[in-house]
Amino acid sequence: MTEPRFVPLSYEALPADVMRTRAAEFEANLQRRRTVRQFSDQPVPRSVIERCLLAAGTAPSGAHQQPWHFVAISAPSIKQRIRAAAEAEERHFYQHRAPQEWLDALRPLGTDEHKPYLEIAPWLIAVFIRRFTRLPDGRKLKHYYTDESVGIATGFLIAAVHAAGLVSLTHTPSPMRFLTDILGRPKDLERPFLLLVVGYPASDARVPDITRKQLAEIATFLPPSS
Repeated sequence: MTEPRFVPLSYEALPADVMRTRAAEFEANLQRRRTVRQFSDQPVPRSVIERCLLAAGTAPSGAHQQPWHFVAISAPSIKQRIRAAAEAEERHFYQHRAPQEWLDALRPLGTDEHKPYLEIAPWLIAVFIRRFTRLPDGRKLKHYYTDESVGIATGFLIAAVHAAGLVSLTHTPSPMRFLTDILGRPKDLERPFLLLVVGYPASDARVPDITRKQLAEIATFLPPSS
């Protein structure tokens, strides 16, 4: 068994006031992030998407197995196929599978089975969970904590896209097996996790008038004060 190898941590301690400023600036920037459903077809350089994916790849993962694979799609023909398949699943969902309480929860957001942004936006990024890696001898190596790891990486990706000055939409049609087929991914090793729509907002883009929960609603401190 190979002995673990360690290298010095690259870390710079910051004064408390600098930390507070950085944390506040980061939080304020993310407060401006919104999910968008009206996209422009304005091109986005591939180099920007590459950097966002590299940022996503810095996420922590169980045993550092990095159980994710990203497929970045700009080809119009592939986006058209994805839209057709996604809308077919969404129609069935809205008309037959979705419970009424879920439909009621979605209504204020104005969502339905029509997904034109899947063709309009310059980039779609399909995120796959890599459950196994095939070893050179043909055996499959199982990965662990895959959902948690890929969820964290996807969060990094969304933040990176926002930091780059773009907008995104998380799309999770159910089921998503069509992504495996259309994109030619290995069925025995991976499964689709999420489809991220990325680009510039349309000039007339509008977003729901919603608010986010306050700190006291999403966090608890023990002890309560210091």
